[in-house]
Amino acid sequence: MPFGYNGKILVVDLTNQTWSVDERDEAWYRTYWGGGSLASWYMLKEIPPKADPLGPDNVLVFAASVLCGSGISGFNRYTVAAMNPLTGGFGESEAAGYLGPALKHAGFDAVVLKGKSPQPVYLWINNGQVELRDAAHIWGKENAPTLDTIKNELGEKKIRIASIGPAGENMVRLACIINELAHANGRCGMGAVMGSKNLKAVAVRGDSANMSLADPDKLDEISKWHRKRIAEHMPSINMRKFGTVQHLMAQQNSGILPTRNWRDCQFEDASSLGWEGYEKVSKGTHTCYKCAVACKRRVNNTEEKRYGGPEYETLAALGSMCGVGDLNAVCKGHERCNALGLDTVGTGAVVSFAMELAEKGILSAGDLGGTELKFDDAQGMLDLIEKIGAREGIGDILSQGVKRAAAAIGRGAEEYAFHVKGQEPAFHDPRGKTGVGLGFALSPTGADHIEAPHEVPFQGEGVKLVNPLGIFVAPQALDTGPEKVRYFIAGEKTWAMNNTLGLCNFVVAPLFSMTYDKLCEAVEAITGWQTSVHELMLVAERSIVLARMFNVRQGMDSKDDKLFRRMFEPLPDGVLKGEAISPDSFQQAVDLYYAMMGWDEKGVPSKGTLYRLSLDWLANGGMKH
Repeated sequence: MPFGYNGKILVVDLTNQTWSVDERDEAWYRTYWGGGSLASWYMLKEIPPKADPLGPDNVLVFAASVLCGSGISGFNRYTVAAMNPLTGGFGESEAAGYLGPALKHAGFDAVVLKGKSPQPVYLWINNGQVELRDAAHIWGKENAPTLDTIKNELGEKKIRIASIGPAGENMVRLACIINELAHANGRCGMGAVMGSKNLKAVAVRGDSANMSLADPDKLDEISKWHRKRIAEHMPSINMRKFGTVQHLMAQQNSGILPTRNWRDCQFEDASSLGWEGYEKVSKGTHTCYKCAVACKRRVNNTEEKRYGGPEYETLAALGSMCGVGDLNAVCKGHERCNALGLDTVGTGAVVSFAMELAEKGILSAGDLGGTELKFDDAQGMLDLIEKIGAREGIGDILSQGVKRAAAAIGRGAEEYAFHVKGQEPAFHDPRGKTGVGLGFALSPTGADHIEAPHEVPFQGEGVKLVNPLGIFVAPQALDTGPEKVRYFIAGEKTWAMNNTLGLCNFVVAPLFSMTYDKLCEAVEAITGWQTSVHELMLVAERSIVLARMFNVRQGMDSKDDKLFRRMFEPLPDGVLKGEAISPDSFQQAVDLYYAMMGWDEKGVPSKGTLYRLSLDWLANGGMKH
């Protein structure tokens, strides 16, 4: 009898409206664990290399993990993965909330969705029972009425729902998946993939009593220890009090707050978006499944309060990036993105791109539907969100992301389209922390700010936090040498471990409350597996390499591991004025990363690396061609 996991993967054929269950053994689960690693296995086996990301050959995977839903604070995240419609490569996006635990408690560790339904449907999973239900009556609805309609229809209060809004239905490449209205699988266009399959929602009912644990008493002891530590641990206390809102002024004061489409690095109205302004509209917090941190924001200045309040990335995306200092407008933009099912990061990036094009004269009032557009235009920002979600007018072009939009617009627009592999970066300037630049360039999904922990907290005495990872020299924020690459690899593996195991970065080491030794104890209490940091780092590296191999199969290599133009230009103001990344030094860092990872000069993992990670089937050509 398995502990912590069910041993069952639900496979749904949407085209034929049928489903089956894949049963996997303990060795398979201990190799892949969950999240993007588990999803990659199915993607490499099932998706043809030349598949259209928005066609029926793409496969959409909802993957929890062996630890998800066990009841410890922060052990509640899940992954949605598919071929990325922005990049044509690997795509994954994590979310917390309640859906992942509900899926586990309903009897499945993951759901693999193939094909395309002939008509709109939603998937209903009720404690192991599966049904595809008609969704014609909710197709076209925003996320809140979708959730309410499904709950009323099923007559179940304890169900958890992940859904797409009109943006996903319209296959906007920036579309996301929203669960419980306030949690998002935001990046990589997963909502567009879901919409392309005529799948409106996934609704799940699962009872926690269904989950078997190896040592419930030990797990309860660890959980109580963890809750006590959260209550006393200053980073956890600050996360509960301020959430990610605290990061906005930290970025501003460090001289690296992305502003006006990365043109500037200081925003004159930053304080109105940071906690000083945010506190005036704050309406407390809410939490994810059994999490004591409770860092999610609520605000009092929107119509539908259940959509929650904006986090740092949204404050930067719809605020400083667009030159908008009106917090009410930013909160409204956040509400509308959640309602329509739009990734706020990609949406803010493409709106700020359009604003710069308008200021440069590349987009005319005629192109914009007869209206003027400029930075600091709050109403213009809100109007573009609606047009992008509906694919109306200029919104149809912008809905494709900055790379495709620039190609469609022409006239030099490419000069202002900032992306990596086709995906817009989140709002952290690598000129002030070069490890973030490595994360942007090397992430398999395109630019990703949580590819590795940022280096600032580990400077000085903070380096002791990463001593267990073999890092003993504090990373220097502006360095690109061997010490930085070594630190980045350790951090990248740590974050990949968290994603694979379904752990929230805000509750686990190196920065937060759950220590590595307690994590290993928790794994044993949940699964019965004796483990170590060494094994968990192998799990993480395997996940990184699986995603890389998906991209290799798609024709991606070192030519795609590049930063965008503005990162090599000097910061124009702030405390780091004049700082820029050296293109040569950065390329040397990328090359050194390949060598340290056991990849060749093109960034392709060697056969020896694949064998070392127990990926013999990949070394022997076992992926779909």
